[in-house]
Amino acid sequence: MHPPVIASLSGLCRVSEHLYVSNGRAASRACLLIANNITCVINVTESDRDRPVLHGVEYIHIPLSDSPSAPLGDHFDEVADQIQHVARHGGRTLVHCNAGVSRSATLCMAFLVKHHGATLVEAHARLKACRPMARPNNGFWKQLIRYEEQLRGSTTVRMVSSSMGEIPDVYEEEARNMMPL
Repeated sequence: MHPPVIASLSGLCRVSEHLYVSNGRAASRACLLIANNITCVINVTESDRDRPVLHGVEYIHIPLSDSPSAPLGDHFDEVADQIQHVARHGGRTLVHCNAGVSRSATLCMAFLVKHHGATLVEAHARLKACRPMARPNNGFWKQLIRYEEQLRGSTTVRMVSSSMGEIPDVYEEEARNMMPL
């Protein structure tokens, strides 16, 4: 995997040559889509309004809330395969949700695990490097863990107990650092 290119946190963040992640505001800016040669936009919000209509840009809407019980894992394969399909044809995909933190980050991580051979730990590190605020909710983490186990037969992330409740172990050190002295 190539190192990520850091973009403006309010704009589009480049995850790979053919994959970008952002919030809804950035995704609605036609100039950003055109400047980054985006040919497919995957919107993972409850609403599909405020999107620019651009010739040659395919729009896919997955109407899910950012709830730990939302079945985002049901869409991992279809979204990962779509991103790969667009890349094979020389296009670029933008995945976005409202804030570009949980739903879109989760789908980008699933893609990296499936099509880039990344472990879940590596996919998370890559997302955090280009979009530091990326932080899937715990329900999405559990779905990602199941997905990695399904694909690889083992997982590189596990859920652990902490003072903040159950969290993925990639956040253990952060949780310890938040403990009062």
